[in-house]
Amino acid sequence: MLKHMLNFLLSSFKTRQSLVLENIALRHQLDVLQRNAKRPRLKPNDRALWALLSRFLPNWRKHLTIVQPDTVVRWHRSGWRLYWRWKSKPGPGRPKVPLEVRALIGTMSSENRLWGAPRIHGELLKLGYDISESTIAKYMLRNPDPSSQTWRTFIHNHMSEMVAIDFFTVHTAMFKTLYVFLILSLDRRKTIHFNVTTNPTADWTSLQLIQTFPFDTAPRFLIRDRDGIYGQQVVSTLKILGINQVVTSRRSPWQNGYCERVIGSIRRECLDHIIVLNEKLLRRILKNIFLITMSRGLISGWRRMRLNQGPSKPLDLDPW
Repeated sequence: MLKHMLNFLLSSFKTRQSLVLENIALRHQLDVLQRNAKRPRLKPNDRALWALLSRFLPNWRKHLTIVQPDTVVRWHRSGWRLYWRWKSKPGPGRPKVPLEVRALIGTMSSENRLWGAPRIHGELLKLGYDISESTIAKYMLRNPDPSSQTWRTFIHNHMSEMVAIDFFTVHTAMFKTLYVFLILSLDRRKTIHFNVTTNPTADWTSLQLIQTFPFDTAPRFLIRDRDGIYGQQVVSTLKILGINQVVTSRRSPWQNGYCERVIGSIRRECLDHIIVLNEKLLRRILKNIFLITMSRGLISGWRRMRLNQGPSKPLDLDPW
């Protein structure tokens, strides 16, 4: 009884819009429960309503009883996929390469080790096959013996003087796309800079690099992919800073695996369980994530140093 009286008193301080939305939510749940079925099934209209209420109703999880809040988050992501599937309207795509042409490309590349994709492209044109060089490079046989050190060896040898950058996207409640830019130090797997924008450009990316590496703090190497955002302006900025860019191969996200792992952890641990409202909220969420990660790293490093010093030696470092 006391709980109901307290809720009644608190409701007098709520805005009219909040009360109207709460009434809509409760009436909708009563309507679903009154349907003639042992287990009421939610229709697409019901899911769309709750996805919309989660955007405008504060504390919407408290008023939800017929389904779990994670279910509403899943409905929102399904609506996002349907929205962009309708907006994209994919075309028929490229025609498939015949099997005999694939076998011919493989034979040419295996019997002529010094031939590249341009040479094989010219030979195929003489035979009447008009295929792009990128497609030929896709079906060429690779030389199993590497001519230089492997990618893993290169990363291991220069890890202390190397950073990696990457973008990933986050979808808001109103189906807008936010772009998050990360700069990761491979030495300690530490995110040294991040920022959020709705319109990533080469000038904006160059500004982030300049702000991150002032004066003589720039690393020797920087790993990036072949995204079109990294235009000529970014290349010029890296030259001015004295950074050697290392561009990964096409369709090879494993070559920037440390950044991909950080992005995957952020999605699995946080972003997959919430609906982001706007750019300001996303920036605050990411800031809290990186602060927690940094504090855990400081505590673990302090514990390792304390164990290495031994129980008889006094502690000569303040972790905070």
